[in-house]
Amino acid sequence: MPETLEFVHALYCDFFERGVRYFFPETNLTIRGPAPEVKHTLVFDNRVDGSIDLEWMGTRYHLERAGHSFTEDQVRLLGAIGAVLSARFRSIFFAGAAASPQLFEGLAEDRFVSAFLDPTPYTGEGEPPARRDRVADAIEVLRQSSLITYENRRIATGVILVSHNAAGHESKPDLPAGVVPYTSELVSIKSFHRLCDGLHTVFLVNAEGMLVDLVDVERYARAYGDVALPAPSPERYRAHCLATASGGNICLVLTPNGEIKVFAGGVPVFHFLEGRWRITDLQEKYREFYQAIGDTLLAQRLFTVALNLAEQRRGGLFVVLNQEESAHDLVAPEDLLENQTPDFSKRVHYLLRGKTVADLELTVLQSIARVDGGIVMDRLGRLLAFGAILRTTGEPLAAQEGGRTTAAVYASRFGVALKISEDGAVSFYRGGARVWEI
Repeated sequence: MPETLEFVHALYCDFFERGVRYFFPETNLTIRGPAPEVKHTLVFDNRVDGSIDLEWMGTRYHLERAGHSFTEDQVRLLGAIGAVLSARFRSIFFAGAAASPQLFEGLAEDRFVSAFLDPTPYTGEGEPPARRDRVADAIEVLRQSSLITYENRRIATGVILVSHNAAGHESKPDLPAGVVPYTSELVSIKSFHRLCDGLHTVFLVNAEGMLVDLVDVERYARAYGDVALPAPSPERYRAHCLATASGGNICLVLTPNGEIKVFAGGVPVFHFLEGRWRITDLQEKYREFYQAIGDTLLAQRLFTVALNLAEQRRGGLFVVLNQEESAHDLVAPEDLLENQTPDFSKRVHYLLRGKTVADLELTVLQSIARVDGGIVMDRLGRLLAFGAILRTTGEPLAAQEGGRTTAAVYASRFGVALKISEDGAVSFYRGGARVWEI
């Protein structure tokens, strides 16, 4: 009936708007009016100003990010939202819809993440696909596992979903006797949570969603070689990135603090923390940081150490100055490495005088980054100060964020700043404003 169809269109417009606002809270989504025709698939039109015009279920939308264009991954995520909702809409009017109840299982945002990683369960114009969504199944396993403790410790686990096109390993190994699908039914088995920790060992699930093996993630990743990753990775999860760098594998990890990390294409692509999915867009954010730094080695080392500190939940602040002379405006004279000081607490600072970031091992750089205060350097990576309390003359205190954020904002007026928060966030500042946050 026309009235019913109109109601369903309006309902699915609401689902779409909720999905967009969930993943893109800093964007502005506005309705521009009715579309010339009702289409049951999402239609994009990228504008020269970086905004996007959208058509969905007979409604025209406009989506924009203040001062930023949408990245490739963000556009892909919009497409995933449209693909899931389109598949669900088609299933309502398909005669065999009862055969595909899994399309409506789980949380909608989990399905959007799944369709981003593997869109095949949601593609096609006719009958909804019959096969299960193994990515969504894996997310549900980790979600339910995050609610469980063992010997008063939270569960940690992980899984590699092998692609049909996986290189270096057979995507269709011989199935062991008694093989079972990797679904939430396994969560009720106590021994299931003792078999892997997600950091060193992970389950292996084949292209049909069957649990086929338990592997050491570093050894598994060696089969793919030491390929160049698209962006620096945290040391703790480098093997997970390598295991997904080629062939289309996907890796999901549940950490002991209840965070779900998703790796694909050699980088972390999503993480779920504090009840919310966030797209990392790591490759694009690293590109912006690298372009601002202009030195490959310096950018790689600072970015890697920042990610490592974030994983360890340790705060830090790196400042790269455009002009070395700006250090005198930012740092007290007694905190500069070039100055001899009678201050007993700084008597050992000579150990780092004249050193550059390239001279230091990453472990050493991480150690000095943990010292209270900021690390200040010039464009060549020469250390000018560390453990320094930076001046914030005239800079208003960052609301609800604290002194490190205020220092990062002010310091970025003299160059760029990379701030690591103790809650695991990494933020990049330039020109007195935050450019991005991971």
